[in-house]
Amino acid sequence: MPGINLTRVEASERAAIITTREYAVDLDLTQGEETFRSVTVARFDAKAGASTFIDLIAPAVHSIKLNGVDLDPLAVYHDSRIALENLAEHNELEVVADCAYMHTGEGLHRFVDPADGLTYLYSQFEVPDSRRVFTVFEQPDLKASFTFTVKTPESWTVFSNSPTPPR
Repeated sequence: MPGINLTRVEASERAAIITTREYAVDLDLTQGEETFRSVTVARFDAKAGASTFIDLIAPAVHSIKLNGVDLDPLAVYHDSRIALENLAEHNELEVVADCAYMHTGEGLHRFVDPADGLTYLYSQFEVPDSRRVFTVFEQPDLKASFTFTVKTPESWTVFSNSPTPPR
């Protein structure tokens, strides 16, 4: 069943296998009204040879690359999870996907205001909703740093409740 939540046992097992380090997330919000491009690079450590999964809810996954090796999205992406086999001690995963805008407040919510005709977006990453926007080991005990790059139409304003690093 797509979108199934992580169980406590799965979370414990995954936390025993991996240590997350950082995520670089590039979002292209210029793709249209239904979906947006999400490119995630996740860097994490693991018990060498172990297997686990990473979370993503997306209508289309274009490519998955683990430690420089292309994986077949049709073979490894099922039911909101990307299977990660035979992990190295240090890993880099790149996932290119089209994620869906939501209209329910989950993930990346998109709304066109009938009063002014303008488009508004906001994110609310209640567990387990960040996986609707980018690929992530989505569980509270797997902390990492995040860098976001967001491409929008020129007329849009983007802001965050976190400080923006100097350029």
